[in-house]
Amino acid sequence: MTDRTPVPGTRALVVFCASLALLAAGCGEKGDTGKSASKGGGNPVSTPTASRPVPSGGKGSKDPDDINGDGHRDLLLPLAPRSENGDGATGVVFGSAKGLDPSTHAVYDYAPGTVTTADLDGDGYPDFVTTEGSMEQESPTVDWGSPGGPKAGAEATRIQVPGEGLSGPVRGDFDGDGHHDIAALRQDGSVVLLYGPFARSGAPARTDTRPGGGSWLAADDIVPSGKPRATGLLVHEGDDGEQTDGILYHPARDGSGLSRTSVELREGNAVAFGDYDGDGARDLAIGDNGSRNDEPDTEEDPETVSSLAVYPGKGGAPVTYKIPESRNSDYGPGGYTSADPDGDGKDALVVSTNEGALLIEGEKRTKVLREGPARAKGKKTPAPWRHARPYAATDFDADGKEELILNWGAGTIFGLYGENPTHWWLADGTSSRDKTAFATTSFAGRG
Repeated sequence: MTDRTPVPGTRALVVFCASLALLAAGCGEKGDTGKSASKGGGNPVSTPTASRPVPSGGKGSKDPDDINGDGHRDLLLPLAPRSENGDGATGVVFGSAKGLDPSTHAVYDYAPGTVTTADLDGDGYPDFVTTEGSMEQESPTVDWGSPGGPKAGAEATRIQVPGEGLSGPVRGDFDGDGHHDIAALRQDGSVVLLYGPFARSGAPARTDTRPGGGSWLAADDIVPSGKPRATGLLVHEGDDGEQTDGILYHPARDGSGLSRTSVELREGNAVAFGDYDGDGARDLAIGDNGSRNDEPDTEEDPETVSSLAVYPGKGGAPVTYKIPESRNSDYGPGGYTSADPDGDGKDALVVSTNEGALLIEGEKRTKVLREGPARAKGKKTPAPWRHARPYAATDFDADGKEELILNWGAGTIFGLYGENPTHWWLADGTSSRDKTAFATTSFAGRG
C-alpha cells in the first residue's frame, strides 16, 4: 500500500507562492514573467500570489472532475519537476460559480499523467486511481475522495482485480448505468472491465474482459451532469514513434457493457471522442499526431500522413479530413481534443499543429493562437516554440459554451512531447478573449 498525500504544506489545501512556490500564477523564474499576451489576442497571464482555502463541505456531484463535490468542475493539470530527476506532481485548480478560479488550488504528490479521477463508490466525491509496482505487474490503487479531496495521510486501497496486475486505467461508464467504471490492460494486452459501484475494500460490482492486444486505452467522457450515457473504449497498439492502429468497442445495445465485437481503426496516434455531426451519437476521431519513427526504410502510410478520420457513432464509412502538414519541426503537431465553443450541441475537433491550435468543423478551419513569453529561463524562446497547445475543453462557468484550455511551457521537452506546462489559458471560445489566464511553476523540495 502507498501513502498518497498532498505535497508537504498543502494539508489544508492552501499553497503560498512566497513560501513554497508550489502552484501559483506568476511565480515563474526570472525572465519568465508571463506578462506577454498572445499575438492572436488573449489576456496577459494573471499573477495571484497565494491560494485561497479550498471550499469544502460540498454535498457531492456526479461529475468525475468535481474534486470537492461542490457542484463546480475543477481542472487537473501536470506540474513539472524542479529537476531532471524529479517526478513532478499533479495540481488541482478549483472551480467556482463564476468559473475556474486559479487563486484556489492544491498540489498532490502524484506524478503527472498517472491519476484517473472517478467516483468509484458513488458517494459524490471523485476518487484518485493510480497504479503502483513494476511495469510487468502493476496494480491499481485508489485514494478515496471527500469534500476536501483525498485525505492526507490515508492509506491507499488496492483495487481487487482478477488474475494478473493491471496498467493504464481509464474511467468510463461502459454499461451506461450511471456508475463510474474502470478499464485497464493486462500484460498480454487484453482489457479488463471493472464495473462500479466499488466497495471500500476495492472490490468492483462485477468484472468482464475483452480481447485487445493493445498498449494503451482511451475512453469516451462521462457526462458531468451525471446523466447516464454508455461510453465507448479504444484499445490502441503500441508504437516506436510510428503511427499505429487500434480497435474500438462500442457500448452494447442491451446495456450490459461493451460490445463483444470491435471495429478495426486506421492508423493514427491522436484520438478524441465527440458528436461531430450533431446526430446525438458519439463519434471517434483518430489521426496523425506528427510522431515519426525516423528509422531507415520506415515510411508512413500516405493516407495516414497529415490526415484524420471520423468514425460515425451510428456506423458507416469514416470521413477523412486533411490537417496541416508537419514541416519537419521538432515542436509538433500533437494531440486532439473535442470542444463545443458555441454551445450548439455539435462538437468541433481541436488539433495541435506547428502553428498552435486549429479548430476543425467539417471543412471550416479556425486558428486559436496563444503564445508563451519571448524569453523563458533566461533564454530567448524560438518563435516556432512559443505556440500554446490545446489541452482540453470544458464549460467551467455553466454558460453552455465550452472554454478551450491551452498550455505552454519552456524548454525542448515541452516542445517535443507536450510536457512541463507552465502557462495556461482558458480561451473564450475561438475569440481572442480569455476567461482567465495563469501560470504554474514547479514546486520546492523535489528532485
